[in-house]
Amino acid sequence: MHVQLLTYTPNPEQVVAAAARLCYSSQSGEEIAAAMQEQDTAAFIGRLRQMGHFSTFEHASFTFAIDGVSRALSHQLVRHRLASYSQKSQRYVKENHFSYVVPPSVSRSPQTEEEYRRLMEEIGGLYSRLLEQGVAAEDARYILPNATVTNLIMTMNARSLLNFFQLRCCNRAQWEIRHMAQLMRREVQKVAPALFAQAGPTCESQGICYEGEKCCKKGQVEIRQR
Repeated sequence: MHVQLLTYTPNPEQVVAAAARLCYSSQSGEEIAAAMQEQDTAAFIGRLRQMGHFSTFEHASFTFAIDGVSRALSHQLVRHRLASYSQKSQRYVKENHFSYVVPPSVSRSPQTEEEYRRLMEEIGGLYSRLLEQGVAAEDARYILPNATVTNLIMTMNARSLLNFFQLRCCNRAQWEIRHMAQLMRREVQKVAPALFAQAGPTCESQGICYEGEKCCKKGQVEIRQR
């Protein structure tokens, strides 16, 4: 898996702070932006977070290139609807000799991993034969497994990312998307540390867990039902 932050809103924290100040000022947006002091931005964003004024966070967006993840992950990812996605097409890109993800629970047993890889090779062989027999790639893809590797580009605003990190950095999240979320969080914290200072599961940011009986009890947090 490889995650790269391709681009993001220039000066994202100042943009968010300016948007928030506009709500309580008679000045124009241009005047507010020109008067912004960088040293005041982090503290102001902290106050916005305490107030729950997250709509202003939507003015900053971040675009990631995500390579080497499974289709199982991408099926989970698109459940986060306030985002834009572009994904490698199995209709137009042939999957001869496709790469695939091996889950850690499979690789723990050499015998299990051998059986797993053997099945992947069988699927790959049948896929190639279907193409040779004139089956269109858009139909041959029906036999490909969720383990098939895919690449995508995704754009989210800061508010959606905070929700994403809350859900997907949690120990209860599926291992692959959790790893991806952690890599993404590391990237955005480099360029917007104030916006993502408390990015992560609620057990870390609030000392509260909403997973009920499924809670990992990390840090002996208080458990509340949704």
